[in-house]
Amino acid sequence: MSTETMNDRRQFLTYVAGATGAAAVSPIARSWWDAGTSAPAPHPSDSTRADPTATHTKSITAPPPKEAPGKLLRHERIATSIKGAQAWRVLYVSRDMHGVSHLSSGLVIAPIASGTNRPIVTWCHGTTGLGDAGCPSAQPDPACELVTYFTPQSRAQIDCGVPGLQALIDQDWIVCATDYQGLGTPGMHHYEVNRTNARDAVYIVHAARTLDIGAGSSLGCMGWSQGGGAAAAVAELEADDYRNLRLVGVVAMSPGVSRIALETAAGPSTALGDAKAAPDAHLVMTFAGIHAANPTSLALSDMFTPLGVEIIESAWNNQPIHHLNDTIGRLFRLKGAILHPNPQKFDACKAAIVAGSAAARKPVAPILVCIDGFAGGTAVPVVWQRGYIEAVKQLGGTIEVREYPNDDHFSLPQACVGEGIAWLKPRM
Repeated sequence: MSTETMNDRRQFLTYVAGATGAAAVSPIARSWWDAGTSAPAPHPSDSTRADPTATHTKSITAPPPKEAPGKLLRHERIATSIKGAQAWRVLYVSRDMHGVSHLSSGLVIAPIASGTNRPIVTWCHGTTGLGDAGCPSAQPDPACELVTYFTPQSRAQIDCGVPGLQALIDQDWIVCATDYQGLGTPGMHHYEVNRTNARDAVYIVHAARTLDIGAGSSLGCMGWSQGGGAAAAVAELEADDYRNLRLVGVVAMSPGVSRIALETAAGPSTALGDAKAAPDAHLVMTFAGIHAANPTSLALSDMFTPLGVEIIESAWNNQPIHHLNDTIGRLFRLKGAILHPNPQKFDACKAAIVAGSAAARKPVAPILVCIDGFAGGTAVPVVWQRGYIEAVKQLGGTIEVREYPNDDHFSLPQACVGEGIAWLKPRM
């Protein structure tokens, strides 16, 4: 690594600490800015990058940065295996459901060839975690085709990459892929707060357009699982979020819309109606994430037992989704309840989740929903996906549906992305 590059990294770390008032940057987050630009960053769990005895070094909440949402703060060129593409990790300013600014990171991938007025696709990824261990852009070779955790090809503890990335670059489109706030940046991730996640997906586009990559103003969005809910909310934001961007359409793959999930006890939310069932990590993360988004009105103890609070406070930044799910399952069987059986503030928590959810207003652009029908939906139940479709229809939105009965949750993105690109293309 050159002296210039090392100095640039140090300046980045100093900036993150200074912009947020933080005394330290998480060693997990730091690892992907300390690695060389010519080689993939090490996996965040690499014991040489972080103190294995530490739980976490950042707080659940973080002071807002001083810069305006959409501001590109740092960018770092990285290698990519995508032909004809160049890629950067970026740090930028976004804002949450309440309009409070925060830092977020992610990737920008663009054609190498010069061009102008290029359409942009913003990708909203699926569930990875609550903290830095779930940061997609910190994984090895992150600017790649999607590789999901539940495949023999997986090389990381989370899903990593963008489905159809090569095809998107071949279309001469620019691709933005937010990490979401809290995943590699200060604070706990506002998991399943669809509107906050959606703003991260839009403000990375504003930041990317300041790079010399020929970006135009036509914007398409694709998202899967948690990101399907975020993508749904991308079509429900305010005019001052889009600014001069023209949102042409949204492809929501197996969308996890928080309001729909909360109202229908199935799959990951089964434990809401069955005290004998271990709570799924997705449900636990939803309640933790809504607390992080509303720290003055909600506390972890409002929804969690002392055991649940201990698990969240100890594991949130270091354990990605599937690791956390195993921890929850074991400790539930060994020690007992993690969720309060009769939480006193459930109504307030539910109201906060609904306030941050998609399916709240008529979408400003058409929606294509791709349903994974295998076994009734293996992570996001089909009943949730259809619930979102019906909600959009009732709101007067334009929505189309494609069924993939032989695909489960984790095969769906690669199965449907070709149709998603074809659907977006004439609109771009």
